[in-house]
Amino acid sequence: MSKIEARLIELGYPLPEVAKPVAAYVPSVVTGNLVFTSGQLPFVQGSLPAAGKVGLGDDLVDPATAKDLARLCALNALAAVKLAIGDLDRVTRIVKVVGFVSSVPEFTGQPGVMNGASEFLAEVFGEAGVHARSAVGVPCLPLDSSVEVELIAEFK
Repeated sequence: MSKIEARLIELGYPLPEVAKPVAAYVPSVVTGNLVFTSGQLPFVQGSLPAAGKVGLGDDLVDPATAKDLARLCALNALAAVKLAIGDLDRVTRIVKVVGFVSSVPEFTGQPGVMNGASEFLAEVFGEAGVHARSAVGVPCLPLDSSVEVELIAEFK
């Protein structure tokens, strides 16, 4: 077991199986010393633990729950990275994270939601997990997911 996978278990997030694509794409692609993941949803054993738009109010996914979902997206992205390069210990840097938050128009807390992914990656990789990031509010995501995360990782 890699040191990174052991760290994930220590944090309470064992590496899952790679989520099966829901359309015509692959989970990850390598070019040079970079691996790009496709957008990852917060699947847990093949299903979404919560879905719907993020915001404050009845029938909405609250920002704290959405932050947890972003963490799950990042975990699933790491599974896609491992699929591409074979061993997460080869990762030398998380370069970029792009996060999408399906939210109601008046919600402007997308950066706080995406901190779930960013803080998690820093916990897992230390300084090598600190990255550039975009956090984007969108009207809807596949399967009514609340969040989606993709990342770019450098490896040796």
